[in-house]
Amino acid sequence: MRSRRQKIKDFLTFPLRALILFHDDRWGLSSLASERFDYVASEVQGYCLDIGCGYSNRFVREYLGGHGVGIDVYPYAGLTEENLVPDLTHLPFADHSFDTVTFIANLNHAPESQRDAELAEAFRVLRPGGRIIVTMGLPWVEILVHKLVWFYDRFLGINVDMDSERGMQEGESYFLTEDEICLRLTRAGFQHIVRKPFWTQWGLNRMYLARKPP
Repeated sequence: MRSRRQKIKDFLTFPLRALILFHDDRWGLSSLASERFDYVASEVQGYCLDIGCGYSNRFVREYLGGHGVGIDVYPYAGLTEENLVPDLTHLPFADHSFDTVTFIANLNHAPESQRDAELAEAFRVLRPGGRIIVTMGLPWVEILVHKLVWFYDRFLGINVDMDSERGMQEGESYFLTEDEICLRLTRAGFQHIVRKPFWTQWGLNRMYLARKPP
């Protein structure tokens, strides 16, 4: 976990970090990705399923000490067969297998027609009283970031985001609104939805936490 001193440095340098979009921590500053992982890890309880884990299953490996499972549909570098799931609407896990399920900056990449089904599966594999965590930036921020990523890839020839490698598929979106996230969580059966902004990102990114009824 970041120290308070580190968080203050990250807060003060947020515009710089947001424009450069570096993958890993550098210059004594946190990358936006590691910062996001740090926030989510502080809210994870027990054994975690990280849906859409991305490169190397980093969240579970580095931030949860391996205490969980990361899955994805795309074979990103560092993933094994154990991490790959062909259909996130039919998860290969028994009911009540996890204490927490996370969707870290990726629920918008579930095709619109499948979002309810993916959340229903998250609900199924959670233990009663278990927690779901979804992160999402504000809509205009997500659009700006994707445009910035496109510019970097097109004119600088560097890949600064996983979406550049995989590409946007039909039915995906650049963002989800708060209303849609809360509506879909409620429709899946989750209760007690709480929004927690990331203060070191000036409140432009946030977590949505909810629980499966006991």
